[in-house]
Amino acid sequence: MALQCKQGRPQFGMEFRVADKDGHEVTHDGKSIGSLLVRGPWVAAQYFNAEDADTHEQHPGWFDTGDVVTIDKDSFIQIVDRNKDLIKSGGEWISSIELENIAQDHPAIKEAAIVAVPDSRWDERPALVVVLKPGATFSYDDMRAQYEGKTSKWHVPDHLVVVDKLPHTATGKISKKDIRHTLITSLGKVKNDVGS
Repeated sequence: MALQCKQGRPQFGMEFRVADKDGHEVTHDGKSIGSLLVRGPWVAAQYFNAEDADTHEQHPGWFDTGDVVTIDKDSFIQIVDRNKDLIKSGGEWISSIELENIAQDHPAIKEAAIVAVPDSRWDERPALVVVLKPGATFSYDDMRAQYEGKTSKWHVPDHLVVVDKLPHTATGKISKKDIRHTLITSLGKVKNDVGS
């Protein structure tokens, strides 16, 4: 089952490497995380008019996919998150995807998103934003119970926000950029809503 959850190995003619923030290859242990870099004859050098052009200079000849992955001893990769969606809390990385999957398993939740919000002590902390199924309820205590035993205690979101709908991009993906902007501008209200 564990192998079925991985994204696999590179295709013929393709190369990939997993690099840490300093550009060094990470250990192939299935636990260390890094950025997925790819190259091959049909891979672009970088996005056109990319805002983050320094990524190309940091890894010359490699395309940074924006995915954060692990790689095991057999060179199978597993996507952990997107670079822009990882939460850095107290020097540790928290995967938004892992927390969203746990939240989505709750029977009251129709749709869920995890985003980072600023925190004076830890730099960033996760916030859970949910849309509930009709007639369902979901409290801060319900949220904490849902995460208990399924992730580290310090991964559990500090904030819960229930909304009528989540913003989506033109391709149907949840727009975390819009959610982050809304939460950050109303963070005082969010903290009061959950009693933290």
